[in-house]
Amino acid sequence: MPNILLFLPVFIFVLLVFLVSAIRILREYERAVIFRLGRAIGVKGPGLILLIPFVDRMVKVSLRTVAHDVPPQDVITADNVSVKVNAVVYFRVIDPMKAIVEVEDYLYATSQLAQTTLRSVSGEAQMDELLSHREKINQKLQEILDRHTDPWGVKVSTVELKHIDLPTEMQRAMARQAEAERERRAKIIAAEGEFQAAEKLTAAARTIGREPTAIQLRFLQTLLEVSASSGAKTVVFPVPVDLLKAFADRPAEER
Repeated sequence: MPNILLFLPVFIFVLLVFLVSAIRILREYERAVIFRLGRAIGVKGPGLILLIPFVDRMVKVSLRTVAHDVPPQDVITADNVSVKVNAVVYFRVIDPMKAIVEVEDYLYATSQLAQTTLRSVSGEAQMDELLSHREKINQKLQEILDRHTDPWGVKVSTVELKHIDLPTEMQRAMARQAEAERERRAKIIAAEGEFQAAEKLTAAARTIGREPTAIQLRFLQTLLEVSASSGAKTVVFPVPVDLLKAFADRPAEER
């Protein structure tokens, strides 16, 4: 009996060590790739899982989406313009077994692949495409990265170009081009306005030419406007010859 009481603390200690080594708790977004004596036997989780101490080894993998910032890359575009381009890549692990077994470090591998792909795709495009067709470039980057990371159990969901750093000379040239474009549009709008005004004046002249009394009515309306806006009591205005001619042609007895 005394011998049993002597070994009881040792037994409890060994049991606690065994339980601590055997029990693992994984969160909802975590999975564990289990290796038994060096051989991958499967994926477990989430929740409570049991391991065989000193026999099983667990590698934890997160299934959450990772937002990775790609550092600025020096790129020479297809039209020989030197720019710096950076992007952000959103990806997540969809197959934990492949992510651990097929590649040494899937985070580092995806980061390096994103940098080389960004340089390659940006170098094949012209500068105008990088600035005005970003959605097309983003889609192409996403397709290439997703195709290459699929054997690793990684899904690239989105790639977005963040910033394109242009040389100072190119920024000035683009500013001059934008200013010239604005001036061109302003001149076109002014010319269209003059053209429409000329059309309206031509139509008005044709109407007045068909109706001789129209110009007399317009003249009288002008007189009313002048008399209303003028502060003088006496207004001197020329009388049209056509208006006097109508009185001159009447017979003397009607005057």
